[in-house]
Amino acid sequence: MATIRNLELKVPERSLKQGDAKCSIILGDIDGEKFVQLDSYGSSDRQFVGKRSQSMRLTKSAFDQFVRLGHAHFYGK
Repeated sequence: MATIRNLELKVPERSLKQGDAKCSIILGDIDGEKFVQLDSYGSSDRQFVGKRSQSMRLTKSAFDQFVRLGHAHFYGK
């Protein structure tokens, strides 16, 4: 798992279609620092279906960046 404190916007070299995966969100607090954690569980054809694949924990500043960039991308503002 990684704690993400800052996001860096990059332009992809190419975009490929990806398969769907399940994801859960955890709203947590450790030592007074709030975070949002996303856990992905991979595709349904994995060897261990339902096993957590990747986790990302965003601090408030990273989450704020994520929301701002996502809003600009989807709504053009």
